[in-house]
Amino acid sequence: MVLIHGGSFLMGASDGLPYEGPVHEVSVGAYWMDAHEVTVADFAKFIAATGYQTEAEKYGWSGVFDAEAGEWRQLPAADWRHPEGPAHEVDPQEPVTQISWNDAMAFALWAKKRLPTEAEWEYAARGGLAGKKYGWGDELKPGGKYLANWWQGDFPRQNTNEDGSPGRSVVGKFPANRFGLYDMAGNVWEWCADWFDRSYYRASPRNRPQGPEAGEERVIRGGSWMCSENYCQGFRVAARSHASPDTGLNNLGFRCVQDE
Repeated sequence: MVLIHGGSFLMGASDGLPYEGPVHEVSVGAYWMDAHEVTVADFAKFIAATGYQTEAEKYGWSGVFDAEAGEWRQLPAADWRHPEGPAHEVDPQEPVTQISWNDAMAFALWAKKRLPTEAEWEYAARGGLAGKKYGWGDELKPGGKYLANWWQGDFPRQNTNEDGSPGRSVVGKFPANRFGLYDMAGNVWEWCADWFDRSYYRASPRNRPQGPEAGEERVIRGGSWMCSENYCQGFRVAARSHASPDTGLNNLGFRCVQDE
C-alpha cells in the first residue's frame, strides 16, 4: 500500500458531464491505498480463506462485453475466475473483475481494509497535480506515449490496440502516477464506497465527504480499457460513473484503502 498524505484539492470538472461538477474544494485525511487494483490472485486468497461465493456465482451469469459484436451480453458462468466465461482463462495478475460492490466490501472486511470514498479516490488519482484533465497532465498522449490502458480507435467498432492491451492488462503495466499508484486511469473501473447522486457535488461537505446517505447505485471511478476518445473518456481524472451494488462486469474491479 502507498501512504497518501491528506490535503485539500479542487474536485470535479467544469468541462465534463453535468454530474462531474461543479468544481468544489474538498479536504481528505491521510490514508493508505493499494498501489494497484486487487488482482485475481489476491481475490483467490480471500476465497480460499473464507469460502465466499460472489454474487455472479450465485446468479449463474454476469455482464460481459463482446468485443467482436460490440455489445454487452449476459453470459452464463461468467465469474471472477472466468470473466469472459468458462472457455477463457484469466491471468492471475490481472485486476479481478465480475465483482459486485457487495463482493468488494466482503473482501475489504476480510483484509481489514475498506473501499475508498469518492473524494479519497480522486485525490489519489490526481497525484498532487492540481486542475489537470488526466492523472499525468492535460495531454492524453504526451510525446505520443500511452500512459494508461484505454481503447484506441472507434469504440465499439474498431480497436487499433496501439497501447498493446486489447483488453484488461496485468496490474502495473503502465507507469504509476506521482503518488506511486498504478492504473488509476483505464484498465478497469473501480468501486468506491459512496452512493451515487447526480447533484451531490452541489451539496457536498468540504471536509472528508462520505457521499449521500442513501441511493440506488454506487460510484465507480477511473474508466476502463473500453473507454475511448469517442466514447466515455472515463480515464479523465474527474470522470464518474455508477452501477447497482450487485453488478458484475468484465471491466469493473476495485482497490482498497486503510486508515493511517
